[in-house]
Amino acid sequence: MTHDKHVAVLAGGWSPEREISLISGQKCADALRRCGYQVTEIDVDRDLAMQLQAVAPDVCFNALHGVGGEDGEVQGLLEVLQIPYTHSGVRASALAMDKHLSKKIFADAGLPVADSVLVMRGACTDHPLTPPYVVKPVNQGSSVGVEIVPAGANEIPDTLSEGGWGFDGAAMAEIYIAGRELTCAVLDETPTDILEIVPSNGFYDYRAKYDEGGSVHILPADIPAALRDEIQQVTLAAHHVLGCRGVTRADFRFDPAGPTLALLEINTQPGMTPLSLVPEMAEARGMSYDNLVTWILEDASCPR
Repeated sequence: MTHDKHVAVLAGGWSPEREISLISGQKCADALRRCGYQVTEIDVDRDLAMQLQAVAPDVCFNALHGVGGEDGEVQGLLEVLQIPYTHSGVRASALAMDKHLSKKIFADAGLPVADSVLVMRGACTDHPLTPPYVVKPVNQGSSVGVEIVPAGANEIPDTLSEGGWGFDGAAMAEIYIAGRELTCAVLDETPTDILEIVPSNGFYDYRAKYDEGGSVHILPADIPAALRDEIQQVTLAAHHVLGCRGVTRADFRFDPAGPTLALLEINTQPGMTPLSLVPEMAEARGMSYDNLVTWILEDASCPR
C-alpha cells in the first residue's frame, strides 16, 4: 500500500539522549517506509525551521528524546509552522518533562508519588533528605544524571555541590523506594498490561535501559490483580491530568513491604528502539511494531 503523506521523521537533536533518538528515528522511518509512506529523515539541529521549510512535509513523526524535543520546544515550533505532529502537545510535554512540577500536579490529583524536594545545587550543605534518597535532574530523561545516595552516607553527593554535573542549577531529591520497577503505557486511550523491569546491576539506569542484557523484562508482571488495576488506573489518570496525547508510558516503584506504590514520572516520547518497552507492550496486545508506528503517525494533528 502506498500513502500520499510525506512524513518527516525528527530525530537526533542536542540532548544527552541524542544517540537513542537517532536509533528510534531510524527504526520508525524504516517502519513507515515498509507501510508505504514517503519518508524524509531529519537530524534535528537548531535550524529545524529551515530544515522543515526545505522538506515541506505533510506531517512530522517526533522521535526526539529529552531536552529540546520532548519538553515543548519543538512542539511549539511545529504549532507555529502549522505542521501536524505526533505525541503530546506543548503544554503536556513541558509539564511531563519537569519532574518536580508534574509530581505536584499528580499529588494534587490524588495520585501516589514519592516524597521529594527541589534543591538548588551549591546552596545545599547537608542532606536534603535522610538517606537513602535519589538525586535527579529536573528535566532529563532516560535516567541521565540520576544518582542513588545510600543509607548511612556521610557527605552529600557531588551532584549537589557547586561543581555541578552539567545540568540545570536545580535538582530533585526523592526518597528511595526499595522494591520493584514497574511500567505501564497508554495506547489509544487504553492502558497496557504491566511490565516489570529487572535490571542486571540492580538499578534501571541508562545502561540498563539501552545495553543488550542490561535488564530483563517480565510481561505481564507477576503482581496481584488489584495492584495491576491500580497501576493501570493511575497511568491513565496521569496521562489525562497532564493533557497528554498519543502514546505515553508511566514508570512506578512498588515496595511490597509497605506496601508502597509511587508514580515516578510519565514519558511523552517513549523510546522506539529494539530494546524499548512500549513496542514490547504493544506487541503483547497484538499490535506489531509497524502497526504501532502507523497508529502513532495517523494520530498526528495540529494543534495538539
